[in-house]
Amino acid sequence: MPAFDPVRDAVLNSPIGQTAPMLPLPSPSSTLSSPLASPSLAGRRATDLSVLLNSDPPPPQRSSSLSHLLHDDQLTASLPFSRSKSLFSSSPSPTRDRSRPSSSSSCTANPSMPPPPPPPAQSTVPYNPRVRITPPTSVMIPLSPAELETFKDYRYRGRGSAQLANTKKRKLSEEPPDQPPAKKLAGDVGVVVEHYNSRPDVGVVQRLESPIIGLKNFNNWVKSVLITKFAHPVLAASKSRHNPNGHRGGLRNPGAGKVLDMGCGKGGDMSKWSKARVKELVGVDIAAVSVDQARSRWQTLRGPRFAATFAALDCYTQPLTRAFPPDVLGTDEYDGGAGLTGDPFDVVSMQFCMHYAFETEEKTRCMLENVSRYLRKGGVFIGTVPNAELLLQQLDELPQDAEELSFGNSVYQIRFEQRHERPIFGHKYWFYLRDAVDDVPEYIVHWDNFVEMAAEYGLNVLYKEDFHTVFSQHEQDPELGPLMIRMKVVDANGESSMDEDQWEAANIYVAFAFEKR
Repeated sequence: MPAFDPVRDAVLNSPIGQTAPMLPLPSPSSTLSSPLASPSLAGRRATDLSVLLNSDPPPPQRSSSLSHLLHDDQLTASLPFSRSKSLFSSSPSPTRDRSRPSSSSSCTANPSMPPPPPPPAQSTVPYNPRVRITPPTSVMIPLSPAELETFKDYRYRGRGSAQLANTKKRKLSEEPPDQPPAKKLAGDVGVVVEHYNSRPDVGVVQRLESPIIGLKNFNNWVKSVLITKFAHPVLAASKSRHNPNGHRGGLRNPGAGKVLDMGCGKGGDMSKWSKARVKELVGVDIAAVSVDQARSRWQTLRGPRFAATFAALDCYTQPLTRAFPPDVLGTDEYDGGAGLTGDPFDVVSMQFCMHYAFETEEKTRCMLENVSRYLRKGGVFIGTVPNAELLLQQLDELPQDAEELSFGNSVYQIRFEQRHERPIFGHKYWFYLRDAVDDVPEYIVHWDNFVEMAAEYGLNVLYKEDFHTVFSQHEQDPELGPLMIRMKVVDANGESSMDEDQWEAANIYVAFAFEKR
């Protein structure tokens, strides 16, 4: 048997063309120095894989001269094997990849396929828009803080978007790990919470457009009177002063005193406490969205800020420990050595919200416990509450045959559900205040009963006057009188910014102050 020769066997077994008859195979004893030189190649086709797959017609006959074969590159590329390469080298021929058919070979072999489309022509017109909404220099100018606050208003994005934007993850320093999950409240409490959560946190510019801006300025001035007369002296005498090594939150300021703002709402009194130079403030409210807005207002305060901690909690049914750790609340019974608790509060403030606790006696006692437990001896409890005597007097003056037990004017409306039954707790009425309160349930605070209950928690009354009396007592005060001009309650000539209806609405509230024994 002749020696194994892969080149010879591949050539002898290649398909036979139609241009010449097949010649007999050589005898086993014959030897071929080169299968390409054998006459048995006549009419045989190349075994290149691309040629076999595409079934190309046989190439035209070429000259068989040696010089032509040596210089014909096309013939060399079409041959399946090169003896000088295949037998002595494992690398494929550089002129063709035999592993798979190349796409270029297939496209060339199939003339029916259309040629590829030419690339699109490049435009030579430069980018130069003629019409612009804003000048080019305004594109990269960032929004100012005031503009950012303006566009946070739900009127620009919708109420749902505003609530979603306000549900951010609170920082660990601002929210303790045992913060109870928010739950949907039902009944009168749910109505109140939904109302205050849906109220927009308008900026300074929008606030000036309020139809009752004079009444709002006057109410703020009354709160400033309470803070100036009763909170300032207590804060100045506080043991909670500026620590040169810093304090909670890493903030430093020369302030003194610690304030608990129960029912902080959207943080409307933040600037008042800043001007009072407090060291620390703890804000809590039942409306979670309002608490987030109060936190944002604190973060945008100008100048050195006091330290602040905020949480959403129903202070009338749950203790403050459900939302704040002991080092935030402090206690008046401070051990002085172990340092396990922080400083107690010097001031507790409840503005226009305490009356919601008088739905039941249990809620009222829970509220008083939260006020007194963390208030230091000598500390003050200040606030504003509806004037029960005036409201009941107006109810008695209604005609006996009145179909609806309501009274008010263009600014406010009050509607009672019953005339004769007047329980100590749960005496409900519905209250509407233009551009402020949209017909929510509130409860009468019977003053004498409130004073008696407060005394059980170590709180003694210092002050109680209706808003009209507060004005008459302090309009000539050397400090609080000029403050009315700065707060735009009156102008430089003493002219009030309130009309008669707003002035009447102002007197449905009283201001009070208690001191802890």
